[in-house]
Amino acid sequence: MPALILITALGCGLVSGIFFAFSTFVMPALDKLAPDQGIAAMQSINRLAITPLFMTALFGTALLCLALIVWAALAWERPQARWIAPAGALYLIGTIGVTIAANVPRNDALEKLDPTASSSAARWASYVSEWTAFNHVRTVAALAAAALLTYALTVED
Repeated sequence: MPALILITALGCGLVSGIFFAFSTFVMPALDKLAPDQGIAAMQSINRLAITPLFMTALFGTALLCLALIVWAALAWERPQARWIAPAGALYLIGTIGVTIAANVPRNDALEKLDPTASSSAARWASYVSEWTAFNHVRTVAALAAAALLTYALTVED
């Protein structure tokens, strides 16, 4: 069990780090570009992000969180379970749920924009603001999940 908790915590931390990079310097850098350049760059990033390695990190960690939640529900009398269950829920809701409900739909809408169209600049400004706000949520949720799982490793039965 400790190995599964550790691997899941590392996955949460890795995903949080990726999202942290976007929140702290990738999106601000793209926002400093001319709108057509920022749009084109983000469209490229979104296309290239869908790789087996990134999807495994993002959704593989979600599967591990789900497995840990099931374990925690079955072993609720164990002190670790009280840290593991909320960690898994944080990741599934705050990271995966927000990704699916907020970030992906914005990415899909951005993909349809013509970067050179005059109306795209205003939509880009909105996208950067909204997408980044939701990305902050994903970052904090994944980091908090990693912290709770790491703490769970220190809890004695």
